[in-house]
Amino acid sequence: MVRVQTQARAEEILSVCDRYGWKVIVGVEPDQDEDISDVERLLHPPEPVKAASTAGRNDPCPCGSGRKYKKCCGTNVPTSRG
Repeated sequence: MVRVQTQARAEEILSVCDRYGWKVIVGVEPDQDEDISDVERLLHPPEPVKAASTAGRNDPCPCGSGRKYKKCCGTNVPTSRG
């Protein structure tokens, strides 16, 4: 559902949605504020949050010592055993 203030703006929104094959209901309400947030969300979807990568046991330590992670900063990290 999209709310716009003029018929020209409604046609503009409909043309954008038709271009992408989206179905939309457009209401022309001159006395209300424009609300096109649903179309904006479709045009610019949020990026998924990515988990930070962690150093594996045999990877070089991120502290820069040149030693393996398990022999350096990973010595006091508890391991999860199933």
